[in-house]
Amino acid sequence: MASMVSRGRGRRTINEINMVPFIDVMLVLLIIFMVTAPMITPSVVNLPSVGKASKQPDRVIQIVIAKDESLELTQKSKTTKLGKSDVASAVKTAQDGDASVPVVISADRNVKYESVVKVMDTLQRAGIQRVGLSVQLGK
Repeated sequence: MASMVSRGRGRRTINEINMVPFIDVMLVLLIIFMVTAPMITPSVVNLPSVGKASKQPDRVIQIVIAKDESLELTQKSKTTKLGKSDVASAVKTAQDGDASVPVVISADRNVKYESVVKVMDTLQRAGIQRVGLSVQLGK
C-alpha cells in the first residue's frame, strides 16, 4: 500500500457555515407551501345588501327601540308603549291572524346591539316569520 503523505497539520478546521443543508430544507419547505397553498380556500362571507323593494307592503308593524331601550309599537299611525315581555303578544294581536304582515324593528343608533337581538329573538320564538331591521342609507 502506498503511504499517504500528509501535508502540513493534517485536518484543518472549517471556519465557515455549511449552507447546503439549510438551502435543501428551505427548498423542501417552499415546495410544500406551494403545493398546499392552492388547496386552502379563504373564507368568504356574503353580506346582505340594502336596496329598494319593487313593491312596498301595504301594512307594516313597526317596533321602535328608543335610546333608553323603551319599546313602542307603531301601526297605522297609532303608537303604543310596550314592555319587553309584551312584544310578542302585542305584535300577534296587531297582525290580526295575518302572518304575512312584516314587522320592522327601528332602533336608535346608540342602543346596544344585544337589546335589538333580544327583541328579534322574542318575535321569532313567538312564530313571527317576517322580521326585519330598518336602516338609513349612508350619505
